[in-house]
Amino acid sequence: MYVYLLASKKHGTLYLGVTSDLVRRGYEHKAGYADGFSKRYGVSKLVWFEIYDDAPTAIAREKELKKWRRDWKVRLIEESNPNWDDLYPGIAS
Repeated sequence: MYVYLLASKKHGTLYLGVTSDLVRRGYEHKAGYADGFSKRYGVSKLVWFEIYDDAPTAIAREKELKKWRRDWKVRLIEESNPNWDDLYPGIAS
């Protein structure tokens, strides 16, 4: 299971989600298959993710992060990805 953050650009709009298949879900966001928030705001750049062994733990983490302030999420991204690089090509290959 994965908890992930997408961004429209560096310091742009953020989207937080949880999935069992990050490669498939990332592709859906990039291709615009995921109707709703991410498609409407062009949020498709994978900038951060965490891996979990089970769904309840991942869902609990997602719910925790959804309560976080934006600047805390930005700090979380920049701790491991200071340039806001798109991590999707690295996991999709």
